[in-house]
Amino acid sequence: MDDVNNPASENWLKKNRQSPWAGKKQGVEVELTEEQKKYAEEYAVKKAEKEKGSGDNKGEVVAEKSTFHGKEEKDYQGRSWIAPPKDAKAKNDQCYMPKRWIDTWSGHTKGVSAIRFFLKQGHLLLSAGMDSKVKIWDVHNSGKCMRTYMGHGKAVRDISFSNDGTKFLCAGYDKNIKYWDTETGQVISTFSTGKVPYVVEQNPDDDKQNILLAGMHDKKIVQWDMNSGKITQEYDQHLGAVNTITFVDDNRRFYISEPHTHSMPAISLHPNSNWLAAQSLDNKILIYSTRERFQLNKKKMFAGHIVAGYAYQVNFSPDGQYVMSGDGEGKCWFWNWKTYKVSRTLKCHEGVCIGVEWHPLEQSKVATCGWDGLIKYCCSISYNSVCGFLKTFQENCGVQMKD
Repeated sequence: MDDVNNPASENWLKKNRQSPWAGKKQGVEVELTEEQKKYAEEYAVKKAEKEKGSGDNKGEVVAEKSTFHGKEEKDYQGRSWIAPPKDAKAKNDQCYMPKRWIDTWSGHTKGVSAIRFFLKQGHLLLSAGMDSKVKIWDVHNSGKCMRTYMGHGKAVRDISFSNDGTKFLCAGYDKNIKYWDTETGQVISTFSTGKVPYVVEQNPDDDKQNILLAGMHDKKIVQWDMNSGKITQEYDQHLGAVNTITFVDDNRRFYISEPHTHSMPAISLHPNSNWLAAQSLDNKILIYSTRERFQLNKKKMFAGHIVAGYAYQVNFSPDGQYVMSGDGEGKCWFWNWKTYKVSRTLKCHEGVCIGVEWHPLEQSKVATCGWDGLIKYCCSISYNSVCGFLKTFQENCGVQMKD
């Protein structure tokens, strides 16, 4: 069929022009045949694809593989290596600030951009690297890397566990979002819009874990149904790239941050769910109410650290008593929630300390990550306390212990 018979072409419009104003497409009121309607729809689709670009909706194609570093993937009882220890539970409700770092985990060849504890138990720790790799660490026992996941062509920006920890999401600068099986290291699904994802979150409700939300570089939040792989919703009324997505109000709403009026690149929900802590690039942590309107609490603010220019994570202790954040000098800062005063600073990294996570069960332990490629594990028990315990044990039991 030539252009004269194509109702979407200029030649067809000229042939069927009825008045001086009929040259515009919206000015033509002619009943189209079924064949012409079909042709017009196909023409419109092809034109849209041409304008958008054939490869614009795809991320980089990268070979996916995973390496297990542990001794055995199953124990003698047939339990998976990701299974939480049976005795994992909080000893008490009060948290204590760590005094020094007690362990260092290395394995990433470039900076570590994010860390996440295995939800509720915290016996495993997931890390996202600028070396394009994701690693998972044994926190409860050896402190060693258990598995490495390789599926991105560029640095990994964000990571997020599913509720039961058996799967996780990771977002990379290669424009891909990967959904992994934590235990086997297999990629379950890949999602992409052709734009860089800055943050990935699953709906926290157990019956809505198939809903994926991704904050994108192109000012959109994209929602996928992970079962079908289809985009089900787009939120595009944002002023800039979406850096965070935080669910509130019993997961009926979510809060996002955008880079305007002092960008807030990181947000964390207080354990009581009534407040949000937002890392602001004017070197303050701002507090917002999570009620109907996200209202700024002008009296409550935490300051002293220098964070301008970086997306430092902000977080809470599980009991809500402390607020914490990293800074550009490798320090981890702790503030008292009630008094707003600095309680302690702890030197953990050389250069940027970008991520901080309080252990969900071990009330005195905190993990940090930095652009020096290291993960530090900090504790409230000092070296002197350990030595004192060993000395007492030696005196009481009559055991000779080497220095």
